[in-house]
Amino acid sequence: MSFLIADAHAQAAGGAAPTGGGMSQILVLVVFVVVFYFLLIRPQQKRAKEHQKMLSELQTGNEVVTAGGILGRIVEISDGFITLEIADNVRIKVQKSQVTQLVPKGTYKSA
Repeated sequence: MSFLIADAHAQAAGGAAPTGGGMSQILVLVVFVVVFYFLLIRPQQKRAKEHQKMLSELQTGNEVVTAGGILGRIVEISDGFITLEIADNVRIKVQKSQVTQLVPKGTYKSA
């Protein structure tokens, strides 16, 4: 039964601390932060920048899809809101930031 239990070894006299462990821990932390930045933070910033550019270039007559999945044509643009025509004589006002995609012209009528 003693083969399941590992033998205990006595510590070195004086309880000497391990050497060189602090620098490797800092290096691992730095590598982790760098990987986290390049895999998560940087791509998210790039997507946010592209979304802001798309929102600033919206024009009357563009066809868009909102975050809720509503497809419509822009008929009016103000600072924070846009008015979408989603059917004949049916208009809704949505927040400009909720526009997620600009679709090719003609998509609105074919849907």
